[in-house]
Amino acid sequence: MRGALIAALGLMAAPTALAAQADDVEATSLLGKPLRRPAMSAAARSQAESNLAGAQAALRRTPSNLDSMIWVGRRLGYLGRFKEAIAQYTAAIAVDPSDARLYRHRGHRYLSVRRLDDAIADLERADQLTRNRPDAVEPDGQPNARGIPTSTLHSNIRYHLGLGYYLKGAFEKALPFYRRDVDAAVNPDMVVASSHWLYMTLRRLGRDREAAAVLAPINRGMDIIENGSYHRLLLMYKGELPPDSVLTPADRGDAIQDATVAYGVGNWHLYNGRKDEAKAIFDRIVAMPQWAAFGYLAAEAELSRWQAKN
Repeated sequence: MRGALIAALGLMAAPTALAAQADDVEATSLLGKPLRRPAMSAAARSQAESNLAGAQAALRRTPSNLDSMIWVGRRLGYLGRFKEAIAQYTAAIAVDPSDARLYRHRGHRYLSVRRLDDAIADLERADQLTRNRPDAVEPDGQPNARGIPTSTLHSNIRYHLGLGYYLKGAFEKALPFYRRDVDAAVNPDMVVASSHWLYMTLRRLGRDREAAAVLAPINRGMDIIENGSYHRLLLMYKGELPPDSVLTPADRGDAIQDATVAYGVGNWHLYNGRKDEAKAIFDRIVAMPQWAAFGYLAAEAELSRWQAKN
């Protein structure tokens, strides 16, 4: 049944032909700028394309398998082919609209292409589908140095849904998802990632005492595998690291190397009343090429809201 439906709908078993017909503009920024497919090193592109070819081959062998469809979408996303990834997940949802993973992944890529309302709708649907159901570790498509996945399906849904509301400036709506995410965190990487966004959300809401409480469990000795940027920022918010030690030398100059860290520092200036310093950092972030980074997207959202007011 599913195989017949895939054939009838022309689903994305071999999406490379579509890529060849399209240009490399994947989205329009919140500031009205065309966003072209991010550049990759030759070695990284070769590896990513090889991984995509393997995922496509698996999908051809099992065209009704949702795992195979998800992996094609994920591999397309790692190549910056976000529109094709969204089409892949849309095709999979047509096959099984009850699988929360599909809305989780499509919602993520809707964030990438700045379709914030669509992202929120998908992630709200994924959250509903997973309520009162067991969680599961989500496999990494780009493994960390230890090869240990650090997130789960439920945590990724909450994290991205909170981000969708945060980007729209709907901090009150973002808040419960970050609270739930912190409460449910099962490892230090999950703790620091969700705590970072929870802290920033509370500060933007002016709830400074609650924000300070978020920092209480954070310490230098935490065993962090891949979320070192969030960990350093939390230590900075706590007063244990100065801002200049969090930013790299390049970040303190004209270029931004880590959008996550730079946005955290810029936002720290913002909620402490230093708007000019914040704007200078946000402007530098959106001049960098890696526009799919969440720190970039958050800086872009800030500038967009300011632009709309002026």
